[in-house]
Amino acid sequence: MSGHRSGARARVAHVLSSFQLGGQERVALDLAIAQVRSGFRVTALSLEPLPDGPLAAEFAAGGVEVDRVPRPRPGVDPVLGFRLAKWFRRNRVDIVHTHNRMPLIYAAPAGWLAGAAVVHTKHGSNPRGGTRLLAGNLAGRFVDAFVAVSPEIAAFALRRREVAERRLVVIPNGIPLEQFRPDPAARARVREELGIAADAWVVGTVGRLAVEKNQAMLLRAVAPLLGTKARVVLVGDGPLKGELIGLAAGLGVSSFVHLLGPRRDVPDVLNALDVFVLCSDLEGLPLAVPEAMATSLPVVVTMVGGLPTVVEEGRTGYLVPAGDEMVLRDQLARLHADPELGRACGVRGRQAAMARFSSERMQREYAELYERLLCRQSGLAPGVG
Repeated sequence: MSGHRSGARARVAHVLSSFQLGGQERVALDLAIAQVRSGFRVTALSLEPLPDGPLAAEFAAGGVEVDRVPRPRPGVDPVLGFRLAKWFRRNRVDIVHTHNRMPLIYAAPAGWLAGAAVVHTKHGSNPRGGTRLLAGNLAGRFVDAFVAVSPEIAAFALRRREVAERRLVVIPNGIPLEQFRPDPAARARVREELGIAADAWVVGTVGRLAVEKNQAMLLRAVAPLLGTKARVVLVGDGPLKGELIGLAAGLGVSSFVHLLGPRRDVPDVLNALDVFVLCSDLEGLPLAVPEAMATSLPVVVTMVGGLPTVVEEGRTGYLVPAGDEMVLRDQLARLHADPELGRACGVRGRQAAMARFSSERMQREYAELYERLLCRQSGLAPGVG
C-alpha cells in the first residue's frame, strides 16, 4: 500500500459507476461522509462522463472530494484500468473501494497495480453471466476483502466463484436512523401536497422504476383496493415509468396512483404511508426496507436476497413469494381491513431497525476492516490467486 498510512491518515477512493441516485450509491455516500468526519481523506470517483448525477453535489457537501475517470462509451475500454491506476498512484490512494461489478472489473486490478488495498462491496445478486461474470470473477482475484451485504449475497458470490472464501466478509448495510422516524407533521404536509385525505389508507414503495423492482406487480395487486380513500405512491424514476403510467390507466386506477419521481424528502414521504411494499424479483439488502421499518411502517416484501433476514414474518412485516400477485393482494387486503394489525407490526419493526441497522454499526465494521488491511506488512501486495 502507498505509504501504509493507518486510520485517520489514510486516503480512500470509492469507485462508482456514476453519481446517479441508487441504493449502492447512497451506501457509499453515507460511508464516505462518515469517513471524512473520522479524519480519512476520501474521494468519490465516477466512471461516468460529465454531466455528473445528482449525488455528486451531496458527496461534495459532505466534504468528500469528487472526481471522475470516465468510460466514454459503452463496451470494453482497454485503457480505463491503466488510467485508473495512474489516478490512484498520483493521488497516493491507500484503499480503493469498489461498488458493484463494473467498478470492480476496472478498478480492482488498477488498485492492485497502484499498490493500494482493494475492498469490494457486492450490493445485490446480479444474475447475468457471460463475459461480464468472467471479467468480474477475474477482477475478484485482485481484491483483499470482498464484502457482501447479507449472508445470502455472500453464498451467491461463492456459488458463482466470484471470490475465494478467505476474502469474504459480511457487513449488512446501515442507515442514518435519526432521519427515519415517525413524524405526524411530515405525514400531514405530504398528504396535503398530494391531495390525499388524512384518513385515507396509503400503500407505497421507493426504488428505481426498473424490471427487477417489479412495481407493476404492486399496481396489479393493489388495484382492486384503490379508491378515493385508498391510494398508492411510487417514489423513484427509471425506464419503466411510461409503462407503469400505461398500466395504471389500463387498470382504471390512474386517479389513485401517485408517481412522484425522485424525491429528496424520502423520510417525509414514508411518513405519509400506512404500508410499505417492496416486490422486487432481485435484491441484495435494500436500504428502503429498514428505512420504512424505522418509520414504524409495516412492510410487505418478497422473499429475495437478504430480505428474509430483515423481516420477521408476522412480527415486523410480511414475506410473500416473488412474482405472486395474489398472495401480495391478500396480504394488503388484510392490512387494509385491520389497521391496528399494521400499526402493531410497525412498532415492532422500528424496534428491530433501531437495534440492527444503524449506520454507525456499518461504519464501525468497515473502519475495522480498513484498519486490518492498512496494518498489513509494508510492501505486501494483495494476494492473487
